[in-house]
Amino acid sequence: MTTTTIELKPSAHPLSDAEREAILANPGFGRHFTDHMVTIKWTEGRGWHDAELVPYAPLSLDPANMTLHYAQEIFEGLKAYRQPDGSVAVFRPEANAERFQRSAARLAMPELPVETFIAACDALVQQDKAWVPAHGGEASLYLRPFMIATEVGLGVKPANEYLFIVIASPAGAYFPGGVKPVSIWLSEDRVRAVPGGIGAAKTGGNYAASLLAQAEAAAHGCDQVAYLDALEHKWVEELGGMNLYFVYEDRIVTPELTGSLLAGITRDSLLKLAKDLGHQPQEGRVSIDDWRRDTENGTLKEVFACGTAAVITPVGRVKCASGEWTQSGGEPGEVTMRLRESLLAIQTGTAPDPHAWMHPLG
Repeated sequence: MTTTTIELKPSAHPLSDAEREAILANPGFGRHFTDHMVTIKWTEGRGWHDAELVPYAPLSLDPANMTLHYAQEIFEGLKAYRQPDGSVAVFRPEANAERFQRSAARLAMPELPVETFIAACDALVQQDKAWVPAHGGEASLYLRPFMIATEVGLGVKPANEYLFIVIASPAGAYFPGGVKPVSIWLSEDRVRAVPGGIGAAKTGGNYAASLLAQAEAAAHGCDQVAYLDALEHKWVEELGGMNLYFVYEDRIVTPELTGSLLAGITRDSLLKLAKDLGHQPQEGRVSIDDWRRDTENGTLKEVFACGTAAVITPVGRVKCASGEWTQSGGEPGEVTMRLRESLLAIQTGTAPDPHAWMHPLG
């Protein structure tokens, strides 16, 4: 495909305004989907082709589809927000597009051009613009670009055919009743990823590997699971689906990227935003012993998780096999909430956007 032109084939029977508004009144997260999707094919020797916007519909897959057997699959997550003037803007799509390329390279998949990724997201949001919730609060339209292998066969090798798709789902406020600190289970015997593995790629296998530990967290009465490094089982890395930040008296620390962590877009944004707000953010290492000791002696003031879905989530309680402790008195910390409100203000257009993160629809 030599251009990013997407052929528009809109649905003749989109959901009625009344049905759509009923969904938008309480969308939840990932439960409802808009009327359309964008699909682009890749074939060896031909490259990217047949870019189309079509009605949202099931896929037809052969039982020997290579993704079902060898998991060549990657995805992204980003949001479109209604702005105060009624327009719509997407948060940092180029960053997601670049990470999508890195994930593709790691899984031996073709790299979708950044401009094509953005054009596909733009086309879907423009067509289904009515699905973007009204301005105010934290509601948004969540975009899920993903790519799967479509070659049929059981030989273990990179596929020679792929399908890129973008779907969208309206998302309500992550904390509809107000921001609530989460409880964390520190998994000391299971790891999310290893150096040299695929931890830095956004691929479904990483999330599948986290489900058992997440179930163990739930069994211990916790909301999320936090992982330690695979080599020493000492250094804090990330949660099952979010990055972590540690707020000290004189600095804010997030675990450094080791190749086994996902380079979160929200994580990167907060490194810049915290500096804008006068803090001293840095990438470093925090051990499980540091976390517990510094909380108890009062030098570690706050801990929060961050990601696309929840933006910023305060941590209120931590449990592990050897005990538990309360973080920040079990309440959202001042720095955590200031960063959260500042980022949301940029995303929803109620504050200046000094880093040009918001991508307005043309």
